Amino acid sequence: DRQTLVAVLQFLRRSNLRESEEILRREARLLGDDLGGNVATVASSSPAVAAVAAVPPGKGGARGGTAGSLPRAAGRHLCRDPRGLGGPCASCSLGGFGGSVVVEDQPDVSAVLSAYNQQGDPTLYEEYYSGLKHFIECSLDCHRAELSQLFYPLFVHMYLELVYNQHESEAKSFFERFHGDQECYYQDDLRVLSSLTKKEHMKGNETMLDFRTSKFVLRISRDSYQLLKRHLQEKQNNQIWNIVQEHLYIDIFDGMPRSKQQIDAMVGSLAGEAKREANKAKVFFGLLKEPEFDVPLDDEDEEGENEEGKPKKKKPKKDSVGSKSKKQDPNAPPQNRIPLPELKDSDKLDKVMNMKEAARRVRLGPECLPSICFYTFLNAYQGLTAVDITDDSSMIVGGFADSTVRVWSVTPKKLRSVKTAADLSLIDKESDDVLERIMDEKTASELKILYGHSGPVYGTSFSPDRNYLLSCSEDGTVRLWSLQTFTCLVGYKGHNYPVWDTQFSPYGYYFVSGGHDRVARLWATDHYQPLRIFAGHLADVTCTRFHPNSNYVATGSADRTIRLWDVLNGNCVRIFTGHKGPIHSLAFSPNGRFLATGATDGRVLLWDIGHGLMVGELKGHTDTVYALRFSRDGEILASGSMDNTVRLWDAVKAFEDLETDDFTTATGHINLPENSQDLLLGTYMTKSTPVVHLHFTRRNLLLAAGAYSSQ
Repeated sequence: DRQTLVAVLQFLRRSNLRESEEILRREARLLGDDLGGNVATVASSSPAVAAVAAVPPGKGGARGGTAGSLPRAAGRHLCRDPRGLGGPCASCSLGGFGGSVVVEDQPDVSAVLSAYNQQGDPTLYEEYYSGLKHFIECSLDCHRAELSQLFYPLFVHMYLELVYNQHESEAKSFFERFHGDQECYYQDDLRVLSSLTKKEHMKGNETMLDFRTSKFVLRISRDSYQLLKRHLQEKQNNQIWNIVQEHLYIDIFDGMPRSKQQIDAMVGSLAGEAKREANKAKVFFGLLKEPEFDVPLDDEDEEGENEEGKPKKKKPKKDSVGSKSKKQDPNAPPQNRIPLPELKDSDKLDKVMNMKEAARRVRLGPECLPSICFYTFLNAYQGLTAVDITDDSSMIVGGFADSTVRVWSVTPKKLRSVKTAADLSLIDKESDDVLERIMDEKTASELKILYGHSGPVYGTSFSPDRNYLLSCSEDGTVRLWSLQTFTCLVGYKGHNYPVWDTQFSPYGYYFVSGGHDRVARLWATDHYQPLRIFAGHLADVTCTRFHPNSNYVATGSADRTIRLWDVLNGNCVRIFTGHKGPIHSLAFSPNGRFLATGATDGRVLLWDIGHGLMVGELKGHTDTVYALRFSRDGEILASGSMDNTVRLWDAVKAFEDLETDDFTTATGHINLPENSQDLLLGTYMTKSTPVVHLHFTRRNLLLAAGAYSSQ
């Protein structure tokens, strides 16, 4: 309709949007300076507006002003349609130039434009989507796999856009027609999505809010991207092109497109893949140098050890999987990069014990598998929710759903508390056995129950020196307990919601916690407030782990990603995507180079921390992997699952001959071995007991724990 067109052109001219005006003229073949005509008559003829909607906006500044453009407009400047229709104002829908527009009060033109905005035809959404789908399915095989990644984010955004603009029936039919085409690993998200059918529902839903505000990342080769861009521009399919530009971040790389297997291995998280930039920062993954002190030799050990007090047997082991060498590791952080606590005499004694135990350690491998000792919690009607075992394997702790924390002694030595102050004053402080005398024999028992939490206890962690115990709970607190008095010393309040996991640093003093509020916090035992807050996950932080050098913290989340954080400055230095369900277990290899992660998808993924790459995938479990642990020298990885099995994997073989060249790092062309069964060394069934925790003793005996379930 010529008059409507003239009105729009006049408006553009008045607003100094010359570029848009030119584009619209060219498209409408309105050359010359013909902007006369009576504008007033236009306002009443709103049915004619559909004609403007049909004028395809150009490829330049003028965006397609459809019903869906509110979120995009809102990103630039907040404004509303004067009639309260919930659409963006005229300047947003047309110009896309944002805040530079000054809208004068012209009821006639704005009436035209707001009607124009409403006409962004919701009935065409299905056509747009199926058009793109047809194009992708007919493209060459090499591009099809890459471009298929677009289906899911576009589907979600188009659906949300329809719901947001209150086209409920169109949204419903759009969902029903296309939800079956999405990859199986998005089923849980689609279930959430299907329940959002009204604009009001979207306000309270955090997941969807994140989806709208954070850009979904796709990694696509330049050739595939050019193909897509050309198709959308030829088809004038602005609705989809707008979503691609606004809500997706396309990480373009030069080189061959990736295959379906390579893409499937890496995608599946809530926000797509990680940008390649995210994994570029340098990470000091090496181990800190052990402090040197003399080890007194026992007679029986004399022949087994050399002058350094280091076991002879481990000599040839130096190069392979990170036995502690005296040389400074070139990849290690500077010794004083973060302040670590001084070693006390008791710590030195413990290190000596550790070395002696290590001298008797069994060298594991495919020919020599560890024995497994399983601790079953019987009659655990309180519901076992967390387990930890001390480094020297002398105590085991269980966190329960009835809010108690229970500590058992696993050795014949019973648990004793320190005597009362009155009794302590009578003790001769100079005597040799003063540490023995301060303990109260009357309190000796195999089990101590710690009361204090007011909700299920989801995480427990012993301090390396065995003097303290951490527990975190649904009540939002982390508690520090003394294992000398078996009382609570501190309650750390920082999380406002359930805290799912907590863990001490391998050097003590620091600890980390993660919870439902989507952040992980770093604490020191003597500070009430957290020292660092690690924010970035889009859903609950479900598990936390310190790197062996204590300079980094890994967190796993329900957003299906794993992040590595730098303790020094709080920055996120790695983002790993590839799991198809919430992450529930993390384990660093003893040499600090690799990370293993387990999730509800039953897969165990292996990551090279230095290069920021996935290097392995272990398939075998049929349910959530709740526990992962490397043997003391890193030859074997043990995994425990809700499928009532413990599996042992050959870690040496998994990590040898890795092709981590610069090309792979740059493009993410990872080549995982087809068959992880070659790496599986053994599967051990429990008697209907899900495996909640695994621990290798200092001599490489594997301890496992879980609660018997009678169903």
